Amino acid sequence: MNKGKTHSRVLTEGLDRAPHRAFLRAMGLSDEELEQPFGALVSTGADVTPCSMTLAPQVDRAKAGLTHAGVTPFTFSTITVADSMAMNHAGMRYSLVSREIIADSIEAVVRGHGYDGLIGFAGCDKTLSGVLMAIARLNLPSVFFYGGAALPGVWRGREVAIVDVYEGVGKVYAGEMDASELDALERVGIGSLGSCAGQFTANTMAMVAEALGLALPHTAMTPAVAASRSELAARAGETLASLIETGGPLPAELITRQSLENAAATVAATGGSTNAALHLPAIAHEAGLSFTLFDVAEVFARTPLIADLRPGGRYWAKDLHGVGGTPTVLRALAEGGFLHTDLPTVSGATIGEIASAAAAPDGVVVRRAEDAFAATGGVAVLTGSLAPDGALIKTAGLKRLRHEGPARVFEGEEEAVEAVRARAYERGDVIIIRNEGPRGGPGMREMLGVTALLYGQGAGEDVALVTDGRFSGATRGMCIGHVGPEAEAGGPIALVQNGDIVAIDAETRRLDLKVGHDILAARRDQRAPARERALAPALSKYAKLVGPASLGAVTH
Repeated sequence: MNKGKTHSRVLTEGLDRAPHRAFLRAMGLSDEELEQPFGALVSTGADVTPCSMTLAPQVDRAKAGLTHAGVTPFTFSTITVADSMAMNHAGMRYSLVSREIIADSIEAVVRGHGYDGLIGFAGCDKTLSGVLMAIARLNLPSVFFYGGAALPGVWRGREVAIVDVYEGVGKVYAGEMDASELDALERVGIGSLGSCAGQFTANTMAMVAEALGLALPHTAMTPAVAASRSELAARAGETLASLIETGGPLPAELITRQSLENAAATVAATGGSTNAALHLPAIAHEAGLSFTLFDVAEVFARTPLIADLRPGGRYWAKDLHGVGGTPTVLRALAEGGFLHTDLPTVSGATIGEIASAAAAPDGVVVRRAEDAFAATGGVAVLTGSLAPDGALIKTAGLKRLRHEGPARVFEGEEEAVEAVRARAYERGDVIIIRNEGPRGGPGMREMLGVTALLYGQGAGEDVALVTDGRFSGATRGMCIGHVGPEAEAGGPIALVQNGDIVAIDAETRRLDLKVGHDILAARRDQRAPARERALAPALSKYAKLVGPASLGAVTH
């Protein structure tokens, strides 16, 4: 038996497998290829978003690397629901749902066909976490591969990205930009194929994959259009072949409490997307570990902000790549004592060895820990009477960390968008958007449309937003999401009324509703029964199965 052919034997060995071999021979496989280990390459590539259109040629290069190394490659695809297309309408309910479908579909094909190892390719937000969850669940020799970030666009001499287009919409509504200017901006708002150019969700989760040891160094920040991605993809194929031959390290050896803490540290250190605090517990769950929002919070609280990345900072993924990429961030964290360094990776080097070999922080895009932009990371977890199970805020780039004001309550995103377009709010308000949690949405939609409108209208620094839904990695401002328990589960956010005073303190990590217990108890007694909803089948199944955001919003 060929070494490493531990699972695919069920397809190729013995008299009873003659029908299986017949199908494989019909695909053009030779005797030698039947005897080799079988490696799967699964891609979320599709022509539905620029994030996923770069994946096909990289899959081909990895396939060549596998073939050269003596593994028989098999490619298949899974779905992509792009946040870029689903944002700010009912389609966004399917974004987080798609994460579970991706993980389930990869499990079905890999287990159904008995593959010996896996390379998972992803490009857009939830596709990364879905593929990482599948890798954790399957626990086969595996490599994660990211398609790469887009380049920023250039408009009127400055670099821009999609968040500028979103905020441009708000400026048009506010009369600060005309429609022709917005038209010119949208035509250059994204500079190339690839995922969003800042430290938004896709780039954050790609960095997480490197920190977990599941991806090769430099795959997170190398731009999607860089020629070097071809070589990285070929190396991914060769790496999987080596992992299959040696039997590991397997994902269960890579995804540990220590590596999850490393991953959370990179998120905090770079002011990454709050979505990572949803996906890390989900990945941990698939690996059989408990790593909740509060575990993430502990890491966030002790990790300094050392990278000046958009949306809270000044620089893009391409700029971080130019000064050393994820390995340089790891080096700065390791030298500051904020990283577990003796952990294995798929590359064969330890995290510490990768960090030691990296370029030193340049002091501009990435600083040393002792010269950090802030003593604590760019993302914080809040608790309090409005969020007993926690809530999330991105603090990177915030001009102030406290806000107290009257609640202006909306029962969903559409209501809020309509009101903000009409400027039906006052500076100092706390906009509450509820019924957008994992169960209540269902699907925990992102509220980038609302926040971008506020910024476009010049109120982004003066109005806070609190929701049991989520925020895009591109969101900036006093925006608090993931409030738990969600309204659908009877959380305090369901009891807020217009005019109630909400107090936010990101410095002390508190989110409180300044209403007496007796009043809240009376409101709870008077609360209307659960809403009757007619949901599409996929959403209905999801709403029945999904757990709380603090545990990753998983469905099993």
